[in-house]
Amino acid sequence: MEDAKQSYDLIVIGGGPAGLSAAIYGGRAKLRTLLINKGALGGMVDTTREIVNYPGTINVSGPDLMRDFIKHAESFGVTFLKDEVVSTDFAHDRKKVTTKKKKEFSAKAVIIAAGNEPRLLNIPGEKELQGSGVAYCATCDAEFFEGEDVVVIGSGDQAIEEGMYIAKFARKVTIIVLHDEGILDCNKVSAERALSHEKMEFIWNSTIEEVLGVGEDSVEAVIIRNIKTGKSTELACQGVFFFVGMIPSTRFLQASGLEMDSRGYIPVNEQMETNLEGVYAVGDNRIKYLRQVVTAASDGATAAVAAERYIEEQDDFHMNVLQSQKKVLLLFFDAFNQESLELSALLEEVNLDLPENYRIVKIDMATKKNLARKYQIEKVPSVLLLDKGLEIKRLDCYLDKDKLKSQL
Repeated sequence: MEDAKQSYDLIVIGGGPAGLSAAIYGGRAKLRTLLINKGALGGMVDTTREIVNYPGTINVSGPDLMRDFIKHAESFGVTFLKDEVVSTDFAHDRKKVTTKKKKEFSAKAVIIAAGNEPRLLNIPGEKELQGSGVAYCATCDAEFFEGEDVVVIGSGDQAIEEGMYIAKFARKVTIIVLHDEGILDCNKVSAERALSHEKMEFIWNSTIEEVLGVGEDSVEAVIIRNIKTGKSTELACQGVFFFVGMIPSTRFLQASGLEMDSRGYIPVNEQMETNLEGVYAVGDNRIKYLRQVVTAASDGATAAVAAERYIEEQDDFHMNVLQSQKKVLLLFFDAFNQESLELSALLEEVNLDLPENYRIVKIDMATKKNLARKYQIEKVPSVLLLDKGLEIKRLDCYLDKDKLKSQL
């Protein structure tokens, strides 16, 4: 018998804004919800110094905003676990996840909100000097470079905004940019502020080839290559911050059967559904146009509502179809379709006339679409004759009592 303490309605993997939003909606829907997160709750947002584009909040720090998300989830009874999911089994009705601490949990639905992580350039010296001058998070590490010279790699929003934060502590911040002079990949407001910042300098048309250090103890310089001339130069510094993009944290899903693109991002539909029934993906680990707190929160809400309806549909199916002592007439209908309504009434009438009648289960296609996909229903009304969930036959939906009755 399954340990009830390890069994949940909904498991959320990841505790960033997408995962926390999903947990809030799951808890509010009275789903027994477990959120598993391997690091600090809040994800990358928890390391963000300032957020000025979350609707209704003019200016807030990442940690403060995430603290409110966490409190909100706690208020709805969400269970939190600090651990790392290392493997999954999504092949059955109850989805299973196993953690690094060798704990196993199951749920009726799973939402993947594992986020992403900094991309490595894998140049000489980068890995060797991580934590000794090489860094990927300004909020975490900028204060360690008080009064020193720092190099930042990248020119997107993260690189420029984090670079300005580093400049609060460093003597000088040098930004290495691939593009021609004056061209940055960040938003215009940040670009204007950075280009006029007295402590920030830019090296254009360039990339970094190597991080030089004193053994593995500290950074002392970087080798910079001009991509137009091919010339390499050495620049002395004490710190190097890499902001060259992110990669999805989905390696633990490689054997799950979940569809992913070549980079590891998960494709979903508008309900955040993956290719596996009952499994959803939200936030930065899914294929999407905009990766922001507001879109992550939206993803989480959408997935949790979709999961709630999926669970309700599955529970009804198990109770009314799989556990039925009678064979079942499964009617797929649309409440706004006149033919559906007429057939529904006629089916009830026919069933009363049968010597051994059936159990009639009605599925409204407007709200319950998972079973329609399961049985490949393409139009309404449609009627299936089932025995313990197995399809025996499909009825021709005549609006004629005798013709309908003759098929039963």
